Amino acid sequence: MDSNFIDYVKICCRSGAGGAGSMHFHRDKSTAKGGPDGGDGGRGGHIILRGSHQHWTLIHLKYRKHVISPNGVPGDAGNRTGARGEDVILDVPLGTIVKDAETGNVECEIVEEGQTFIVAPGGRGGLGNANFKNSVNQNPRHHQTGEPGREDWKILELKVLADVGFVGFPNAGKSTLLSVLSAAKPEIADYAFTTLTPNLGIVKYGEYKSFIAADIPGIIEGASEGKGLGHRFLRHIERNSILLFVIPADSDDIKKEYKILLSELEKYNPDLLDKKIILAINKSDMLDEELEAEIKKTLPKKVPYIFISAMKKQGLDKLKDMLWKELNS
Repeated sequence: MDSNFIDYVKICCRSGAGGAGSMHFHRDKSTAKGGPDGGDGGRGGHIILRGSHQHWTLIHLKYRKHVISPNGVPGDAGNRTGARGEDVILDVPLGTIVKDAETGNVECEIVEEGQTFIVAPGGRGGLGNANFKNSVNQNPRHHQTGEPGREDWKILELKVLADVGFVGFPNAGKSTLLSVLSAAKPEIADYAFTTLTPNLGIVKYGEYKSFIAADIPGIIEGASEGKGLGHRFLRHIERNSILLFVIPADSDDIKKEYKILLSELEKYNPDLLDKKIILAINKSDMLDEELEAEIKKTLPKKVPYIFISAMKKQGLDKLKDMLWKELNS
């Protein structure tokens, strides 16, 4: 497995405590008993997640189990507010989901460049005694300590963001298809589960247009129950706008294979069936017209299909036309 692709981390986030407010009374050469001038404490540092196109994996957080932001500075005399604790900003790839480790509740989804989420807010600074002066109490001796920071364990999960996701059994030719449609260079070999992590590629369409395609690790029957790569594979499909089912022409039963793929998606998340599905019969260079006609009779109704050969680069322009049309319909 590509150890550089990390799509799950668990980190402890500890934000900074707020600085204490100051209790102080103004004194100088000409003022023996001045009024209260204690300043407020500074806010503790936040821990913030920020979406970034520069990252496509969570590997930079794999060994950073504890993230700690500094405390706010206490207030000072002369109504001077203490400095804020510096915020800690963690850049994460688009498609990152934040969960509370204890409850499992989803707190945020980072899907846009520059999008931020305060995963652990810093404590508020305490008020200095100058805030408590009133007509009754001209010389308050009360001030506030700062609020404590928060310490929570969070789970970060990555769901690959792509316009088109390639879905199919192991060794269906998905990696080869991605390599010829884009400049991506996934590992390709003639055995099952060559692809163990999602691969992304930018597919150029026309002169100035493009879309992102993802070669998702191969599905097997029972994946929705965790067999094979199980849920690690299936969660990456949830973000794709279009699902391109890739089934080889030499499959024993194309219609059965299609139904198994559809069934696994439905068991995992029925909403996946609301996505647009296109069926690509790969390795069709081995078919003659008669065999192709026979296969067409067995294909599911109302599902757009196309015969292609990733190895021979046949039908790829027509496939890109179909995908672009659906993406912009």
